[in-house]
Amino acid sequence: MSHDDEVTAAQAYVRLLETTRAVLDDPAGAPLHLPLLASPLAEADDALRGAGLRGNEERLFSLVRQLLPGTTGPER
Repeated sequence: MSHDDEVTAAQAYVRLLETTRAVLDDPAGAPLHLPLLASPLAEADDALRGAGLRGNEERLFSLVRQLLPGTTGPER
């Protein structure tokens, strides 16, 4: 696992968060838009697995905070 792989995984996770927020921002339209989450979810899952970050939330959220300063997340 390289640092670049970790950053790529964190970026995929951030894209998943952003897509989820956009879908859920319109509760009335959410059921129609939920299928839009399939691709970013698969991308994030693959990237997290490839970077060895599945199950290592502490490292993942540390990287996410570096990408998005001011982001809160689980602290250890």
